[in-house]
Amino acid sequence: MQPGHPECPRRLSLIEDQLQADGIAEFLSHYDAPMATRAQLERVHDPAYLDRLAAQSPREGLVQVDPDTAMCPHTLQAAFHASGAVVQAVDLVMSGTVENAFCCVRPPGHHAGPAAAMGFCFLNNISVGAAHALARHGLTRVAVLDFDAHHGNGIEDIFIHEPRVLVCSTYQHPLYPFSGAPTVPGHIINVPLAAGTRGRDYRDAIAQHWLPALDRFRPQLVLVSAGFDGHAEDTATDLLLNDRDFEWLSQQIMEVAARHARKRLVSCLEGGYAAGALERCVASHVKALAGI
Repeated sequence: MQPGHPECPRRLSLIEDQLQADGIAEFLSHYDAPMATRAQLERVHDPAYLDRLAAQSPREGLVQVDPDTAMCPHTLQAAFHASGAVVQAVDLVMSGTVENAFCCVRPPGHHAGPAAAMGFCFLNNISVGAAHALARHGLTRVAVLDFDAHHGNGIEDIFIHEPRVLVCSTYQHPLYPFSGAPTVPGHIINVPLAAGTRGRDYRDAIAQHWLPALDRFRPQLVLVSAGFDGHAEDTATDLLLNDRDFEWLSQQIMEVAARHARKRLVSCLEGGYAAGALERCVASHVKALAGI
């Protein structure tokens, strides 16, 4: 983005270093993400929007897409690879090559709508993967679980009229992007959280709202928008979650995938900007996926 911007390359290097330091990396299979194809992106994004992004991509310097979202000459290519990572992960999981996958990518995606970039996001990575699962693998029940501390408005906008996708979101409210329509039973589960929410109330909200809806829906595949900016150390929000809360949530998601989806789960990095909290929580999330 620009110097001092929280959504920076260091986020990924910190995560990679932590996975190495914890001895987790040796238990993982590593894949280089391909670029998503135009056809895969057009399942969730308007063609005119994709054309506009390409036209905005600069040859040098930065172009501001909105007040806090900028493109450099390499941004669009990175975004295509981020979405491609989720598509590849879905294929790997659906083929049985792996049980689950974590996409350690940037830029994030859950704010990107059908025709708009915003909130550090250009392409809606997890939605591209969900649409691919429906179209390529013929699934009829895909769950998207978004635990970023900011509402995943782009995911909701993309799937608001798609009953084959259950979208479950927890997020601080009111907070950017100041969205979060009322829950649509059986389809959209929005759980707004007040500033200062701690672990016990957060876990109760998941147990009360997410888990029963997921058991009724019985997803064939679980996709996760994994944002760690609700951590108490992260100044981007005012939630007060800790490492153990994210460990608990990861275990709950794994159990849902085991009950209903043959353990098929794909998780994709969204927010999380506090050095220390981000890499610790991602490492514990990946450990849960790997069964370590």
